[in-house]
Amino acid sequence: MMITFKLRSLTFFVFIAFSIWCSSLLEPCDARKGGKQYWRQNKGASAPASAFRKEQKGYGGNHQRHQAGPRVSTTPSRGDNYITPEETAAKLLKNSGGNSNVFNVLDYGAKGDGKADDTKAFETAWAAACKVQASTINVPSGSVFLVKPISFSGPNCEPNIVFQLDGKIIAPTSSGDWGSGLLQWLEFTKLKGISIKGKGVIDGQGSVWWSDSPTYNIPADQTYSSSQDTVIESDSGKMPSTKPTALRFYGSDGVSVTGITLQNSPQAHLKFDACTNVQVSDISISSPGDSPNTDGIHLQNSQDVVIFGTSIACGDDCISIQTGCSSIYVHNVNCGPGHGVSIGGLGKDNTRACVSNVTVRDVKMHNTLTGVRIKTWQGGSGSVQNIMFSNIQVSEVATPIMIDQFYCDKSKCQNETSAVAISGVNYVNIQGTYTTKPVHFACSDSLPCTGVSLDTIQLKSVDEGKQLYGPFCWEAYGELKTSTVPEIDCLKKGKPSSSSTVARSESSNSC
Repeated sequence: MMITFKLRSLTFFVFIAFSIWCSSLLEPCDARKGGKQYWRQNKGASAPASAFRKEQKGYGGNHQRHQAGPRVSTTPSRGDNYITPEETAAKLLKNSGGNSNVFNVLDYGAKGDGKADDTKAFETAWAAACKVQASTINVPSGSVFLVKPISFSGPNCEPNIVFQLDGKIIAPTSSGDWGSGLLQWLEFTKLKGISIKGKGVIDGQGSVWWSDSPTYNIPADQTYSSSQDTVIESDSGKMPSTKPTALRFYGSDGVSVTGITLQNSPQAHLKFDACTNVQVSDISISSPGDSPNTDGIHLQNSQDVVIFGTSIACGDDCISIQTGCSSIYVHNVNCGPGHGVSIGGLGKDNTRACVSNVTVRDVKMHNTLTGVRIKTWQGGSGSVQNIMFSNIQVSEVATPIMIDQFYCDKSKCQNETSAVAISGVNYVNIQGTYTTKPVHFACSDSLPCTGVSLDTIQLKSVDEGKQLYGPFCWEAYGELKTSTVPEIDCLKKGKPSSSSTVARSESSNSC
């Protein structure tokens, strides 16, 4: 009896298993019972965007949810062209290199022909990748993607997303795509661990924005992109007066930008605002030297930033360090044309500004307006302190060393007594040639610069037989640690005589 019972039980379990196996084969084929269908398009038809579908229910209980993509809207009759969900998934995995964490924008409807609007495909791919930790969005090489202003927002995103950029992304040149004006084109906000890397290009096509600038002399009916050797025709409508930054990161931690090229931004190329733990390496930034306000890298309210191995050519500061920045390390950077590496302008419109612990070293500058510069507005408050500029090689730079506490970008600015305090600024091994003036220290009457040190300064006029201007100092106090070329005898030794007044002012300006 025991043997008979066991045989019957075994037969029963085999029958149940066989029934489940059969139903798994039949269920995907029964469209009338709500099964999901995936179809191959006939040859010659345009292939639909393919993606994983989320299965809400099915045999055998809950399944692992795959990321949803665009849904096929037509349902052709079943036949030889039928493709199962498993085959669709396999195709996507093949396109993504066999990794289900990779989201290729082409699989989400991007055309990549440089003409069709690919914004929606990028938004959809981002929404999918955002739900998967350590995911990768793939922007493949060999394609050009036209993308309108877009924000990749991340408060609810999984951490450590990689934006693998090997193709080219271009900005629209139609005024209608920018409304009344936007501050940024591509923006990444509130992310934990975001990386953009690859060999691709982000092109702001900024020449259509620069044509109204008096410093950019291009015919009004067409603009020229020297980097592409192509003429970009302006839209019939005038571009907004507010020009966007090409690529901006805001409120993010653990940001990395590596290997890519940014070019022809309407305004600043790369901006970090309220970010921490930032690394920028081996990138290239380029726009014409007369393109207005096209900063290379702009930092604001950001800490623990490292920038290295980078080449920048632009129409404004190669690197601009603004208020709220500390622990900034810049090294092995090529700059020019442009306006050099600048801290500021700080204190505009009587605002408080704080910058500290900045090191800029092993930098080469060619044909720039200034070399290493600190610039502040009258009337501001706060402080700039603990700054190191070392191993700076300059070639045909107008003014290699500058502190300007009377900065003004207008024809006239009002004189004010309050100022951003500047102290502890060190210049070590600054060498090369200048075209206008070797050193310019213009410090506040009420709050002089203190703790300025100069060590191994060797600066010669491009025209060695003619020196237009010698070093200039006003209310600058510090120390010459070595002899300099030319001789900088205008730097005052020690501290200001009214040291108690300065101490009180510096105390009120403490950050």
